[in-house]
Amino acid sequence: MNTRYVMGIDAGTESVRAVLYDLCGRQVAQASRLNHTAFPQPGWAEQSPAEWIENLTQAVRECMARAEGVRAVDVAGLCVDGTCSTVVAATNDGGVLGDAILWMDTRAGREVEAIARTNHPVLRYSGGADAVEWLVPKALWMKNHEPERYRRAQKLVEALDYLTFWLSGEWSASVCNATDAWNYVSVEGGFCPAFFEQIGLPDLMEKLPSRVKQMGERAGALTAEAARALGLLEGTPVAQGGIDAHAGMLGMGIGEPGVMAMTIGSSSVHLVYTEQPTFLPGVWGPYPDIILKDKWLLQGGQTSTGSVVRWVKDGFAPAAQEAARQSGRKVYQILDERAAAIPPGANGVTALEHFQGNRSPYRDPLAKGAFLGLTLATREEELFRAAMEAAAYGTRLILETLRVGGVAVTELRACGGGTKSALWLQIHADVCGLPLTVCETENVAALGSAMCAAVAAGLYPDLQAAMRGMAGAEKTIRPDDTAHRRYTLPYRRYVRAYQALKPLFHEQEGEEANEGKATDC
Repeated sequence: MNTRYVMGIDAGTESVRAVLYDLCGRQVAQASRLNHTAFPQPGWAEQSPAEWIENLTQAVRECMARAEGVRAVDVAGLCVDGTCSTVVAATNDGGVLGDAILWMDTRAGREVEAIARTNHPVLRYSGGADAVEWLVPKALWMKNHEPERYRRAQKLVEALDYLTFWLSGEWSASVCNATDAWNYVSVEGGFCPAFFEQIGLPDLMEKLPSRVKQMGERAGALTAEAARALGLLEGTPVAQGGIDAHAGMLGMGIGEPGVMAMTIGSSSVHLVYTEQPTFLPGVWGPYPDIILKDKWLLQGGQTSTGSVVRWVKDGFAPAAQEAARQSGRKVYQILDERAAAIPPGANGVTALEHFQGNRSPYRDPLAKGAFLGLTLATREEELFRAAMEAAAYGTRLILETLRVGGVAVTELRACGGGTKSALWLQIHADVCGLPLTVCETENVAALGSAMCAAVAAGLYPDLQAAMRGMAGAEKTIRPDDTAHRRYTLPYRRYVRAYQALKPLFHEQEGEEANEGKATDC
């Protein structure tokens, strides 16, 4: 009997990654291709769907070429996960109308405010308001500012939906993305047409996929065209995937309350199950059935974390760049070593990581990044450590918001590119005062998608069983009590800094809007 394999395709911000697994969750082969992101205006971010398809095709083909002895017939199923709220305007046959509006894009800030003013009951399930990056505000922005594009769009979907359609020829939506960012509430009957009508989008439901599926359900099967492009068999089951962070929760084997899943990448996402629906301002959810049936999920997030660390590394670390060139080592390694020698608090340098606004708990798209406490003696490694600490402070703020609402978290469980830095992991553990478990499986989002593929192919009865059979090994980092105490004052400074600067951020936005009006005249 042939060994069966499943493929998880992680369509992230930075890259598209294809990973092949056996049914015990062991990685057999992987390959990836980098995405290009354009920033045409401040706060805007866009990518090309055509580039996604090209990258997906190349990644799958290369992955299979590296999987020694594995044939196309041995691949029992595949599944895509993706970023949440990367919006594609398309025709029914998959034609694309312009570049995709990326999840981190904050152009729909005024639309978010307008939606919030309705005070519609459905907003209870998103903490009282939609987020600036979500599909619904972006759809409203498109209708207000690009009405012809909105009119021509027969489908308004996310990157995940577009890629699943390209693979299967079937339009479907993941209950994961729809619940998270489309105001879909399964316990209230799904979509609310009256809500869409009230916010000025009475025709939005006509543009959304009519089929909403659970993660791990069968979305369709590989078309002949997609099979030829990928080098796989026509008819191979295509599973319904979900958001990359939520797929990562599966890959980390988290199925019960008390453990927070934390994805540290360009942004950070925080997920925790609750026994009962818990409504907290500034926290997304409670989301019913979003990953596992009969489970409630709360979600926090930071729009910019790893992207800020990279920004410092790329633009403000010439000494480390030069040291890397001379030694042949990576810049990150050098900066990690130098930053590790700096005590907690980065010698008085405090950063705000809100470079693309704040997602949780302030929900402030007008928030901006900042560095405070700079002197002529400030070194690049202090900026680097301050950026790392800011990400951890933001996580602690989300944890404290949950704690005030009665949601206890006793352990962090982390995945994502940020986990490659031992220093950054220790900073998170120390700032939050909690043990932090790292999944040693390299690509947990892809693994979670592979679990979905295994369920859709009938190789596991459900996602809980797939987690038990395929979740990987772990290691735990303990917080240093002394360091945790030393972070008390720097953390408070971080919180006060945002409150102090908020009026300036919002004042600046008003000034820029007035300047634009003057220019138009």
